Amino acid sequence: MSSAEDISELITRLNGETAKIQWHELQKHYASGSVIAVAAGFDLIKVAIALHQDDTAQIKQWLADSLLQQVTDSQAQQWYEQNTAVWALVIPPFVLVQEKKPS
Repeated sequence: MSSAEDISELITRLNGETAKIQWHELQKHYASGSVIAVAAGFDLIKVAIALHQDDTAQIKQWLADSLLQQVTDSQAQQWYEQNTAVWALVIPPFVLVQEKKPS
């Protein structure tokens, strides 16, 4: 089990690795099937930690609740046409993306 300090360090590192990126730059990752969409407003870092810790039960629950999903072809097409900026975070072998909703 990780200590609170280890989790805190992981959160800090993941926050530093999260970046806004244009969808066009993620095409090769989408083509390989490694892009996972995180629902707008859901905690991207919480998802990254669960993946990092291989928390299968939590990931399955979020998938069932539609908080996580594979990016659909129609979503990818829309993002491609608009070259949408998304928040992205790499947790090998996955790339987590989250569309930033306007305030």
